[in-house]
Amino acid sequence: MTMQDIPPEDSLIEYPSDFPIKVMGKAHPDFAQMLTELVREFDPEFDPATVEMRPSRSGKYLGLTFTVRATSREQLDNLYRALHGHHMVSIVL
Repeated sequence: MTMQDIPPEDSLIEYPSDFPIKVMGKAHPDFAQMLTELVREFDPEFDPATVEMRPSRSGKYLGLTFTVRATSREQLDNLYRALHGHHMVSIVL
């Protein structure tokens, strides 16, 4: 079952709300900046200073948490699709 299969009235998320999205990919100097720009396409008010960054123990990967202002399920679905489709992203939670 995907989010699209769930009727809006059965959603566990109330809109608008702050919603954390975790992203992981290989560490790269532009990783955080590129993904922040992508997130801002879906949440223009997103503050880049709020991005949480956690490098892996080996430093090979970088985990980012973006807390976006979710205004609709459609907005979140589109953001998840864009992040999943980005060539630098390994995992989106």
